[in-house]
Amino acid sequence: MKKVIITMLALAAFTGSALAADVIEMKKGVKFDHKTHQDTLKDCTKCHVKAEGGKIEGFGKEIAHNTCKVCHAAGKGPTSCKDCHK
Repeated sequence: MKKVIITMLALAAFTGSALAADVIEMKKGVKFDHKTHQDTLKDCTKCHVKAEGGKIEGFGKEIAHNTCKVCHAAGKGPTSCKDCHK
C-alpha cells in the first residue's frame, strides 16, 4: 500500500510538467518552446505564479514584453523582434 501511495504522490508532483505542451503557438506568429524554457530555467515561478505552472492570468503583449523580453535581455535568449515574431 505504501508503494501505491508513494507512486500516486510522485505522479501528482510531475503532472504539471508532463501535461504542459512542448511548443505553444501564440499570437503574432510567436511559437514558444515551453520544454526548452522549462529545461533551461528549472523554476516555473519565474513565469508562473505557482511552482506547478498553469495558465498565466492576463497573459498578453504587456506581460510577455515585461517578463520574457527582460529575461532575454539579461542574456538568456533572443532580443530582436523578428527572433520571436516570425
